[in-house]
Amino acid sequence: MTSYLKTTILLAGLTAIFMAVGFLLGGKTGLVIAFVVALGMNLFSYWNSGDMVLSMYGAREVDAYSAPEFHGIVARLAERAGLPMPRVYIIQNDQPNAFATGRDPEHAAVAATTGLLQRLTPEEIAGVMAHELAHVKNRDTLIMTITATIAGAVSMLGNFGLFFGSSSNDERGGNPLGMVGAILAAILAPIAATLVQMAISRTREFEADRIGAEICGRPNWLADALTNIHNSANHIPNYQAEAHPATAHLFIANPLSGASMASLFSTHPDMGERVARLRAMAARTGSFGGGFGGGFDGGRTPPRDGRSPWGAPPQGSPAGSPAGSQGGGFMPQNRRGPWG
Repeated sequence: MTSYLKTTILLAGLTAIFMAVGFLLGGKTGLVIAFVVALGMNLFSYWNSGDMVLSMYGAREVDAYSAPEFHGIVARLAERAGLPMPRVYIIQNDQPNAFATGRDPEHAAVAATTGLLQRLTPEEIAGVMAHELAHVKNRDTLIMTITATIAGAVSMLGNFGLFFGSSSNDERGGNPLGMVGAILAAILAPIAATLVQMAISRTREFEADRIGAEICGRPNWLADALTNIHNSANHIPNYQAEAHPATAHLFIANPLSGASMASLFSTHPDMGERVARLRAMAARTGSFGGGFGGGFDGGRTPPRDGRSPWGAPPQGSPAGSPAGSQGGGFMPQNRRGPWG
């Protein structure tokens, strides 16, 4: 099933949920209004959902001069993956995390938090961004980003039912279930939207882990990054994600705290299983690294042919690229990059 077909099915499903909630809140009139609004949202989401999500998090676009090391890592990975260079963003947030967005590879963007750039090694950052580029390569970003915007709208519509659901009667074409329907809408709409997110996210994360490991060349880079992200994210809140829980499935790791009700509906597979799969992949390909929470050689064990897993720097690399950057980035300068 192609990504576009999956997206069409998802949009139809979420539109049906949206219309059902509209019917519960306003009867036939609410159904018609919800249908019109849903059509408009679907069109708007297709073209603008990526920018909307980036705006929600106050993401700042960077380039090879404002963040040379980070931008350079993404550039090298995109080249290895055979992808157009995505836009690169940084989010001011202490929790280490990252996501990708955009309707297709030609309009893709990747974003990382300042917490991720400060707490992870260059090798681990490469593993994370390779995972995000795998989502771009698989065209996951379209369905994931549209889900975030529409599911958020469905959740808000359900919440409105608590206040407006019992304002009219059945004879006037209003809510046929009264306050009961309003309460059901307020409870079931967010759950339905979250269940949709769960259905589309878990298998996609495993596949993005696998392809991301192939893109960066070292499964253990991503495995150790996931371990560090998991250990840090558990005690560093992401208030932006808490305010927009419908976007949680976009991130490489669940950004929601245990205090949030939305975290009961985790959109991510078990982190231990993800890391175990990557360790097994590393063992099959001859890479090295510790178990879950164990040691890490930083990707510094050279491949058997003696070359960096990323090969030689591309011709014409700008001065701000990872091949020669010495400043202006977000990573410690006393570490060598994953390219050698």
